[in-house]
Amino acid sequence: MKRILWMVLMNLWFVPYGLTRLIRMSRHPENYTLEERFALIKLIDKRAIKGGRVDIDCHGLENLPDKDGYILYPNHQGMFDVLAILHVMPRPVSVVLKKELANIPFLKQVFACIDAIALDRNDPRQGMKVILKVAEEVGKGRNYIIFPEGTRSRNGNQLLDFKGGSFKSAMKAKCPVVPVALLDSYKAFDTGSIARQKVQVHFLPPILPEEYEGMKTVELAALVKSRIQEKIEEEESGRTAPHELN
Repeated sequence: MKRILWMVLMNLWFVPYGLTRLIRMSRHPENYTLEERFALIKLIDKRAIKGGRVDIDCHGLENLPDKDGYILYPNHQGMFDVLAILHVMPRPVSVVLKKELANIPFLKQVFACIDAIALDRNDPRQGMKVILKVAEEVGKGRNYIIFPEGTRSRNGNQLLDFKGGSFKSAMKAKCPVVPVALLDSYKAFDTGSIARQKVQVHFLPPILPEEYEGMKTVELAALVKSRIQEKIEEEESGRTAPHELN
C-alpha cells in the first residue's frame, strides 16, 4: 500500500490527465482501437512504475511469437505481476482475472481498456464460457495472460501447483504457449517498503502446438511449471554464486 500511495504522489501532475483519458476510453472502448487503448495503459503503467521506484529487468522478448494469437503463462506473485508484464510488452495483451478484481475502481477502467475477461472460480459453467471465449479471441489474433497457479504464491519466488484447466484455452485454440518467469515481483507491493526494487521478467521460448499435441492439460501445466522453475532457480543460483566464491 505504501508504494501505491507513493506512485500516486510522484505523479500528481499526471493523474488528472491520465485518469480523464482512462475513464473516457473505458466508457466507450469501441470508439478507440485496441492499440490506442493499450498505448494509454502502457503510459499510465510507465508513470506508476517510475514513480514507484521499481526497475523492470526484462529478458527474452525475442521469444515472443512474431504472429499475434498466443497466451502468456506467468507464475503469480501479486498485483504487480500484470504491471510488470504490460510495461515490457511490445504489442497489446489482455488478461484473464478473477471476478473479485473486476469492479474495483481504477482497475475496472484499466481492464475495460484492454478487454480483460473476468473469471468466477466458483462457477464451472461460467469458467467454461471463459475458456471458449479466450480460445475464440486468441484465434482472431488476440494475446492473453493467464496465471496458471490460480492464486498468488505467498512464498516469494516459490511456485504453487499449475492447474491443468488453465491450459484448456490454449489447447482449444492450438496456439503458442509462452512461459513467463517472474522474480521478486512480490517485493513491489507486499513488503511494506518503498525502497527501490528490481523485478525480473523472463519470456521463455514458446511451446508450439505441435510440441504439446497429444498431451493432457495437466502434462502441459507440469511442463510450463518446470521451465519457469528452472529459470527461477538459475537466476537465484546466479545471485548467490558470487557470495559462495568469497
